[in-house]
Amino acid sequence: MENVIVFSAHTDDFVLGAGGTIMNYVNEKKHVTAVVFSLGEKSHMWLKDDVIKDMRHKETLDAAKLLKCDVVFLDLADQGVYAEYKKKGANKTLINLLEKKKPVKLFTHSSEDPHPDHRAVHKITMEVLKKTKSKTEVYIYSVWNPVSFKTKFPALFVDVAKTFKVKMKALKLFQSQQFHIAYPVFMVIFRAIKDGFKIKKRYAEKFYRLQ
Repeated sequence: MENVIVFSAHTDDFVLGAGGTIMNYVNEKKHVTAVVFSLGEKSHMWLKDDVIKDMRHKETLDAAKLLKCDVVFLDLADQGVYAEYKKKGANKTLINLLEKKKPVKLFTHSSEDPHPDHRAVHKITMEVLKKTKSKTEVYIYSVWNPVSFKTKFPALFVDVAKTFKVKMKALKLFQSQQFHIAYPVFMVIFRAIKDGFKIKKRYAEKFYRLQ
């Protein structure tokens, strides 16, 4: 069985950026693993870290169950992903995962995303790949950057007309993020229609291939 891995800075990013595509691959009998770097405890500053972590952990598992993919949690500090990644030596976990799974495709964040944790995950991705013998295809997805201004890599459009409804159901499972993800959800729908138009489908997800 072929493996696909999706790097996700926070709990909902893998659904926002690639939820429909994940479901497509599962339907094609591929095994998908989402790697969640941080549980996003700073999203609710008025709650204790353990409370919001538990909440977002459960939401992620529920969404992954709906999308029929696995999840690996690194539990790195929110808004401090790269520093704690280096401190904990989490590169070993990622290297071992890539060498074990030997993914045919790896999806990660865009370097143009304004969120520092998203850019950190992109940086980590490229560093880890240099330390492995992985021959995986590498793609980037967008969350907070509405358009790509700098990317000159070839684009991949994935028809998600049949799985977009499941993606939106998965996003609704992140109850703690209903206010926080209002803007991304709007962008998800806008992008899906816009990118679908490009390939003459109702909905599509767009990625850029780095290698």
